[in-house]
Order: sequence, then C-alpha cells, then structure tokens
Amino acid sequence: MEHLLSNQIISEDDCSRLRQVPVSTDRCGKLLALLYDSPDPQAFIYLRLALLDEYPWIVDEIDRQVPSLTDHLQQLQLNRLSDGKLLLYEHNVLNIDF
Repeated sequence: MEHLLSNQIISEDDCSRLRQVPVSTDRCGKLLALLYDSPDPQAFIYLRLALLDEYPWIVDEIDRQVPSLTDHLQQLQLNRLSDGKLLLYEHNVLNIDF
C-alpha cells in the first residue's frame, strides 16, 4: 500500500480506512474498488508495480495464468452476448479480425 500511497494513487485517509478492515479479503476488495474509482488511468499499473516489489510470486502466478484466464474471459463474454450472435454482428459491422 505504501507504493500506492507514495504515488498518490490512494490517500492517507484511504490507507487508514483500509487498515481498519479486519478481514484481508474484504480489505483487498475495498482496495480494488478504490483503484477502480481512481481518476488515475494507471492505477492498476501502480498496483502491479507494488505487487512486484512486495509479492513478486503473485505477479508470477498471474502472468503464468494469463493465457488461460484470457481464454476463459472471452468464453464468458461470448456466452453473455447471446451465444456469440452480437459479437458476430459487431465483427461484420466493424471488420474486426480475431
């Protein structure tokens, strides 16, 4: 969190409120919500850099799983888009190559 604080991604007040959340999963969720609501478009890049400094094994694990996660997310999106029909329509209209 110090990395995010020093780069002014989160404030001292944010840090103080986060430290008061007793359950770590709740604290992580609140941190992610803060980053999502941040006006800084690079907030999640700073999070990645902070994780690299303090917990490099987490970044390694995420990087290792990115291809399978990406495939899974694309499949979820296809399922949400009326079995791919909307995506096919957008592909035809926008000439998107996959």
